Amino acid sequence: MSKFVGTGVALVTPFKKDFSIDVEALKKIVDYVIEGGVEYLVILGTTAETVTLSDEEKEVVITTIVEANAGRLPLVLGVGGNNTMKLVQELKTRDFSKFDAILSVSPYYNKPTQEGIYQHFKAIAEASPLPVILYNVPGRTASNMLPATVIRLANDFKNIIAIKEAAGDMVQAMRLIKDKPSDFLVISGDDMVTLPMVLAGASGVISVIGEGFPKQFSEMVRLGLQRKVDEAYELQYQIMDAIDMIFEQGNPAGIKEVFTSLGLCENAVRLPLVNTNEDLANRITIFTKKIS
Repeated sequence: MSKFVGTGVALVTPFKKDFSIDVEALKKIVDYVIEGGVEYLVILGTTAETVTLSDEEKEVVITTIVEANAGRLPLVLGVGGNNTMKLVQELKTRDFSKFDAILSVSPYYNKPTQEGIYQHFKAIAEASPLPVILYNVPGRTASNMLPATVIRLANDFKNIIAIKEAAGDMVQAMRLIKDKPSDFLVISGDDMVTLPMVLAGASGVISVIGEGFPKQFSEMVRLGLQRKVDEAYELQYQIMDAIDMIFEQGNPAGIKEVFTSLGLCENAVRLPLVNTNEDLANRITIFTKKIS
């Protein structure tokens, strides 16, 4: 459990100008975030543009990150979707020997009831050979996994160990923290409210901004966990504008612009996403150069 306390980062999939996967850039990004001090890596999450990758490309991404990581940090693999039986089949057949947990998003588009969400994750928990981190992100799934459902799952299945909570609702986060089992982790999925959540009792974050500015953001989280509030907020305010900017025109276009400013990859995203416009790109570049 302790391996998921602190800052995890949801890795991008860098593309070349022809939109093929830039394997060398991905290796550089892995080294960059590890050297920046993050605690674990998340592969094939939302930020990886996973929904636009073919099955073959997903394997390229996985292999590249596993090899670049070289056992340095724990790895979490995104295994989520809205077809429960397909996910169960993947969980029963994939080789998970290089991974420490899976991250599984609440079903999107179908708009299941709370009972449907419970039964979905029940099936996943029973099939998964690894610990399961739930992922609640109503802004993308069109349904909110309520605290009562999360607590029920946490109590019923010991391999459901955490939730990445990205509802953007501090009251909901506090209810989760208040009512959760003692060994269950509440992980922020919203960079802007990560520090308040940590100070309320959350265990850290799975971050986007922490990928671009790993040194500052991971240190902020560690200071928060140590209850060094003033020092933590000093770092929060230092990078607060960047959090707004990287989401202003969508994720991961914003964070890829940070990487472009750092010379780590092209800012190429696959349709239906598009690049940041020139104004935002310039503002991100100025900020990145100032803080790096």
